[in-house]
Amino acid sequence: MKPQCITTAIGSMPFDDPKYAVELSLKRLDVPIWPQLGYFGLKEQMEIQYSEGMPCTVLDTEKGRMFFQTDGDYSEEFANFYESYIMAMDPDEGNGDCSAMAISEEYSHGIYEMERQLKAKGGKLPYLKVQVTGPCSIALTLVDQDKRAIYYNEEFRDMITKAIAMKCRWQIQKFASYADTIVCFIDEPILSAFGSSTYVSVQREDVVNILIETIDAVHQDGGLAGIHCCGNTEWSILIDAGVDIVNFDAFEFGETIAMYPEHVKRHLERGGTLAWGICPTSSLIRDETVDSLEERLEYVMDHLASTAGIEKSLILDQAFLTPACGTGSIAVDDAERVFELLQALSARMREKYGF
Repeated sequence: MKPQCITTAIGSMPFDDPKYAVELSLKRLDVPIWPQLGYFGLKEQMEIQYSEGMPCTVLDTEKGRMFFQTDGDYSEEFANFYESYIMAMDPDEGNGDCSAMAISEEYSHGIYEMERQLKAKGGKLPYLKVQVTGPCSIALTLVDQDKRAIYYNEEFRDMITKAIAMKCRWQIQKFASYADTIVCFIDEPILSAFGSSTYVSVQREDVVNILIETIDAVHQDGGLAGIHCCGNTEWSILIDAGVDIVNFDAFEFGETIAMYPEHVKRHLERGGTLAWGICPTSSLIRDETVDSLEERLEYVMDHLASTAGIEKSLILDQAFLTPACGTGSIAVDDAERVFELLQALSARMREKYGF
């Protein structure tokens, strides 16, 4: 795949109108996204949005939180979950039907508004992007009734990984008739804390295996798997897991990708891509222009080329351009500026390099 500096984005947006959010996505992005709209409350928050259908979830609307109830007898709930998982996912006898882990409109206004607009539009897009919050981020953020991260309960960690794998496939299947290629991002912001004292007991091998299981699910339905991390992390983890697209904050942490030269070179040479998160998703966007973003992007690409011994033409051929993170937490005007500048920067780069 040679994206050659086309645009896509991370899921969250700050808008209160799903119709407008989807229209903006279709207008500004080469690879449109369905918008995650936190405006609509607890059920559209980052981790909770993907909890629907998981066993033993408790949604505490008064306290604005969700947790897993692990101190009772959950054997029947788990048995039902794993039965639906095997029926859907077994490579030999599974039917591929992942609707047991469907995301309803109650948990996502954006999915269903995107579906309505694509149906009205007709035809097929070249690309469409869907997304999940990754199993590591969900399991290390959500807790049990004793406020212990659910990641450290191996039974629940495995269940969450498998549930997210099914949610990836359900989304790809849902939108397959609307695009030639579905890109599914696995958003793992928690990996920016990997190796810190807070998560010292989180093993690299476990993280890689969790990501492999999720990526394999995306590939089962012919999707392209991306992983987004908006901070610095050990980028080799993502590449070792076999991801197709590595998405990182190139504005703040652009040089860090070059700290893993052999991995990145291998990733690009096997056809993988980098998604350069070049537009800051904070008030910093107010001071940026197409010229300043172009200068920053050229600098970090040149840095990777020289450090890793990679031809810049390969980096450019296999580059997406994205915002640094989701825009859901910034002002509406700033979010609109992010998408406007991103589109203009893509046009600038594509003209400059003859794409």
